[in-house]
Parts: sequence; structure tokens; C-alpha cells
Amino acid sequence: MSETKRGSFTGSLGFVLSAAGSAVGLGNIWRFPYLAAKDNGGLFILIYIILAVSFGFTLLTTEIAIGRKTKQSPLTAYKKINKKFGWIGPIATLVPTIILPYYCVIGGWVCKYLFTFITGEGTAAAGDGYFTGYISETAQPIIWLCVFLGLTAAVVLGGVNKGIEKSSRIIMPILLVLVIGISVFSMTLSYTDAEGVTRTGLDGLKVYLIPNFEGLSFKQFFITLMDAMGQLFFSISVAMGIMVAYGSYVNDDTNMIKSINQIEFFDTAIALLAGFMIVPAVFVFMGQDGMSGGPGLMFISLPKVFEAMGGAGKIIGILFFIMVLFAAVTSSVSVMEAIVSSIMDRFGISRIKSAVIVTVYAIIFGVIVCLGYNKLYFELSLPNGATAQILDVFDYISNNILMPFLALATCILIGYVAKPKTIIDEVTKNGEKFGRKNLYIVMIKFVAPVLLFFLLLQAIGIL
Repeated sequence: MSETKRGSFTGSLGFVLSAAGSAVGLGNIWRFPYLAAKDNGGLFILIYIILAVSFGFTLLTTEIAIGRKTKQSPLTAYKKINKKFGWIGPIATLVPTIILPYYCVIGGWVCKYLFTFITGEGTAAAGDGYFTGYISETAQPIIWLCVFLGLTAAVVLGGVNKGIEKSSRIIMPILLVLVIGISVFSMTLSYTDAEGVTRTGLDGLKVYLIPNFEGLSFKQFFITLMDAMGQLFFSISVAMGIMVAYGSYVNDDTNMIKSINQIEFFDTAIALLAGFMIVPAVFVFMGQDGMSGGPGLMFISLPKVFEAMGGAGKIIGILFFIMVLFAAVTSSVSVMEAIVSSIMDRFGISRIKSAVIVTVYAIIFGVIVCLGYNKLYFELSLPNGATAQILDVFDYISNNILMPFLALATCILIGYVAKPKTIIDEVTKNGEKFGRKNLYIVMIKFVAPVLLFFLLLQAIGIL
């Protein structure tokens, strides 16, 4: 298909906001604060920032450059780099294909909670068993899944500049204002519990930011390192075909290094601000114990926090779930776009047909994920020690197995087959300076493959 039919971003700002929108998703908002609280506070943040500007930068640069160089979606791009490595393309497309249905189910949960707070039922949402009761229902989660998927599909149907870019230009600034506003409010909180212990937002901020090296063993450090690296996949949307797809829409005269630096900064800032927003508030009202992992933080702990805030909590709850919905939509749009663009490039069909096919697929499998909490409920022990339902199995296969494997295969392709020069030439083709060129070469050839290998070993339960 020709480049004009594929569409492109109108400028670097549109690309940066769209890519940052993809990167800023549910993983940033519930996973980052939880991991930071679990992994010695500031130590996790320090390791995360170091990895973001080295490991994350390397993967982000590689994928965007592959997209722009080939002007192809993930399914077909890798074959253009090297025919023998064309098999990476189907894996790069399989990842978003697995993620989309369950991400839209979780997006549906966000829609439900926003509706609950808007209709003044926030007190009910704070009740024990509300979240479990809701996801155990049959009809409601499926209805809200369809609402969220409808929002996502509407943006993707609009195309690259009229849909993805236009919505990102509106949503991302609003999202940033909401995150900063709620973060500032979180710092001002104070609460005295039944035992007479007073906790403030600033106390919670210390728990979040100050590294705790007390009794730190090598094993704990390694777990923190692996957690931070796993989080990076969520945070910067690499190893799921998204950045290859978005890279393919970037104009040849765009300063890629400058854009990548801006995406990195935007994403890391939002991830850190999510912690500013959530950790102090949860710590004030629930202590360290409130920082449960995964969805429990957003759908169980935070509604209790909003309830404890009194009248202000009702407004903060509405603003919070609007912000989460924006973050979820920009991410699900990018996940869907990676699949839609792959179908368009591979089979030469229109955007509308491709988007309809993907939407129907996402509804079918989204319904199966919803039923995983009631009619299709089971418990499965995963190799990493977690107990899983259908959603967790999808998440484990895509995020714990396929994403590190895909990133490792990409490192081998670029580091040793096509050579780093392929990427370096692409990002400097307009005479731009590549300040981290030597770091890039060392990371893609040596450091990143080793880290990814360890991450895979941890995922399959060997480490």
C-alpha cells in the first residue's frame, strides 16, 4: 500500500503526544506506584530512571526507527529489515492481539467506576466486596466492555491524523493537568487513625521517594531490577508492535532523537506523578498495607481513600477516573492500531474493514475474559507463582513471555544481523546528532539481551 493511503502524523508534536498517550496507560497508574511501594521506594524509582534512559531508550529508538525506515506495520516491517527474521513480525502482532480484549475489559471496569462516582454512588464503591461483586456479574462487565471498546474503535476509525493524533492533542494536556492537580491535593492530606497515629501526605511521599537500603540483599536488588525492567515494557509500549506502527507514520524530516527524548520524559514524568498522586493518599488513610498489587489498588484501595476524604473525595474520585479513562483510551487505541495497521499492510484492505474485523474479534474474546470471573471461572497456578484466571493467563503470556522474547529477538536482529548502523543511519539521516550512540550500541548488543534473558528466566519460574 502507498504511504499516502497509510496516513502520517502531521508533525512531531502530534507523534510525541500520540506515542506518549500510548505509553501512559493503566500500567503507569496502578502498577508503577504499587511496585515503587513494594520495592524499597526510591530505590525502585532510581533503577527505573536509569533503565528508562538506557534500556528503554534503546528499545524505543529501535522500534520507531524500524517503523519509519520500512514504512510498514509490525507484521511486515521486520521482513523488510531481514527476510530470515520476518518471523518476528507475527509475534509482534500477536502481542497486541492478545492484549486488546483484556485491556478493553479493564477499560470497561474504569468506565463503570467513573459512572458510579458521577451518579453519586462512590460510597457503595468503597464497600468491601463491591469490586469482586461487580466483576462476578455476567451482563454488566460485558456492557461496559462494549462502551470502552466503542470509544477505542471510534478513534482508530478516524485514522492517524484525524483520529489518533487529534484525540491525543486534546486528551494528553487535560490528562497532565488532572494528574498534577490530584498529586498536589494528595500532598495536603492528613488523617489520624483509631490508634491516634497521624499520617500526612508528606509522610507518604517520603515512603515513595526515599530509597530504603535497610537489610537490602542481592536477591531483593535483583527482584527490584527485574520489576523495574518489566514495568518499562508497560510504560513505554515497547515489544508489542505499537512503536513500530507509530514509527511508520512519522515523516522522514522529523527529528527522531528529539521526539524520542520527549516521549521518554513525558512517560517517566507521568509514571512518577502517578506515584505522587496515589502513594501519599493511600498511605494517609490505609498505611503501607493499602498498596495492594494490580487492579486492587485502583478499584479497591482508592475508592476507600476517596470515601475517607469526605465531600472532596466525591469530586476527586470523578476527576481521578476521568483521568484514568483518558489514559486507558490512548493506550488501547495504540494497541488496536498496531493490529489494524498490520491487517491493512498485509492484506491491502481499508482501515474501516480492518477496524471492524478487529473490533468484532475484541468483543468475542473480551466476553470470554469477562466470563472468566463467573461462568468460566477457574484457578491456574502460573510458573511465576501467581494464581490466574483467564485475564491473568492472557496477561502472563503476552507480558511475561512474548514481550521479553520479542525484545530479545529484536536485539539479536539489530545487534548482530542487520547491525546497529541500520538504526543509527535512520535516526541521523537528516544530520541529527545521536548523543547516546555508543550507549545504544553497547545496550543493543550486550546489556539488553542479558537483562531480557534474565527477565525471561524469571517469568518461567527458573529464577
